[in-house]
Amino acid sequence: MTRLLFWIGFIVLVVMALRSKFREAAPRPPARRAPGPAPAAQAEAESMACCAHCGMYFPASEAVRADGRDFCSPAHARLPSH
Repeated sequence: MTRLLFWIGFIVLVVMALRSKFREAAPRPPARRAPGPAPAAQAEAESMACCAHCGMYFPASEAVRADGRDFCSPAHARLPSH
């Protein structure tokens, strides 16, 4: 009788472990969003510029332009180029 209870308990544990594993691997539906306008922040990606002095990339709208080149800051625009 104890062997029978052992095997029943063992089978129940294996079935529970398999169900848990399959539940984790199953694809989940996308999260539901509240109805409303789409976020505008991801509408367009801004172009990047490279600093002529240090080579760092930054948003082109923040560029400091001097002598026909783009710089990341006014300090780098004043420094001699190398």
